[in-house]
Amino acid sequence: MNDDVLKRIREAGLKLTPQRREVYEAMMQLRHATVEEIIERVQARNRDVTVSTIYRILESFRSANILSFIYHPDTGKCYYDITVAEHHHLFDGKSIEDYADPEFSQLIREYLERRHFPTEEIGKIQVQVTLKKNV
Repeated sequence: MNDDVLKRIREAGLKLTPQRREVYEAMMQLRHATVEEIIERVQARNRDVTVSTIYRILESFRSANILSFIYHPDTGKCYYDITVAEHHHLFDGKSIEDYADPEFSQLIREYLERRHFPTEEIGKIQVQVTLKKNV
């Protein structure tokens, strides 16, 4: 686990417990995952980590900005995302790909500013692009 994550966990007032380590390491492998996928991965490695503990850890990580949360438009499922920095998502069937493009994000900010939207209130821009499925 990298030092930046350890620092963020500590800054959020969270102790680095073995259970938190298990959940974070599972997310590092999965990148984008439903709670069910996370539970499966964590419990495959350590059966002693309960489902309720995993839910609490995920919520504490999300509140501490260690994980983010996204909605998949095709599957209707919510996913935890290991990447919390501003980025966009490409959805292709069940697949989710990160797309980081600061220039694109800046274009959106500039567009909103021209429309008199209070851009200082924007915390993060995330665009979701759903690709056409091959039929």
